[in-house]
Amino acid sequence: MGFIEKIKRGLSKTRSAMSATFGCLFDSFTGANEEFYEELEESMILADMGVETSCKAVDLLRERVKEQKLRGAEEIHNAMKDILVEMLDVGDTRLKIGTKPSVILVIGVNGVGKTTTIGKLAYHLRQQGKKVLLCAGDTFRAAAADQLEIWAGRSGAEIVRQHEGADPASVVYDGISAAKARGSDVILCDTAGRLHNKANLMNELGKITRIIDRELPDADKEILLVLDGTTGQNGLLQAKEFKQIAGVTAIALTKLDGTAKGGIVIAVADALQIPVKYIGVGEQMDDLMPFDAQAFVDALI
Repeated sequence: MGFIEKIKRGLSKTRSAMSATFGCLFDSFTGANEEFYEELEESMILADMGVETSCKAVDLLRERVKEQKLRGAEEIHNAMKDILVEMLDVGDTRLKIGTKPSVILVIGVNGVGKTTTIGKLAYHLRQQGKKVLLCAGDTFRAAAADQLEIWAGRSGAEIVRQHEGADPASVVYDGISAAKARGSDVILCDTAGRLHNKANLMNELGKITRIIDRELPDADKEILLVLDGTTGQNGLLQAKEFKQIAGVTAIALTKLDGTAKGGIVIAVADALQIPVKYIGVGEQMDDLMPFDAQAFVDALI
């Protein structure tokens, strides 16, 4: 199955919901009047793009229709798609992992699919020939390290772990030492997801970051925030909190195959100006996919 086909399959529920509103709007198009723009804005909000992002997109469309003297439904439809692609273009969607080793610090609240995302990302990197080491830095949640060990086995990655309740920064230190000794290309670090206790989380992430900066001062580092796409605007609120706490550099949106509101991808990228680098569109190992804005918008509408 090709890349675009897989995205279309994963977003099938979203496509059905969008075609019932967005698609019908263009099918019955009679002109770019005020009623059309209001209905378009409403359909975008219903697709979880959020009020601010939806209003911005429609305002940009108004300007483009006027400037380029667009008249037909197909012209305006294509202009809308171009605007959405441009709104998603907020940075390089490729992981910055050029050094050996590079570090990917994975953050997010519990339940968003963080451990699964790490496992699938490890598999993706292994397919590229990378030597991957998983670091079980979530020592707070019972069985988190056990889950990560299962994913290490599935993906062919190595793992460093300690006992439940251990200092996460200590686990990361051990992971870095092991990666240096074993010649690992990428270290994937899991972290606890306790956003409700921001002070502790900030201190914990700050300590981990200081360890990484001290032990690997010249290494490429990504702080990858995992969000559950089905949580919609709540996910956007989480993202804003984590951006403030942890300096997020990349986003992975999971469970998009289970939501009828895929517009959250656009809302997150536009609101935070942080690139979405991976999307999850299924349960299989290869269903965590590198993000492509054009392919996503084509699949969405």
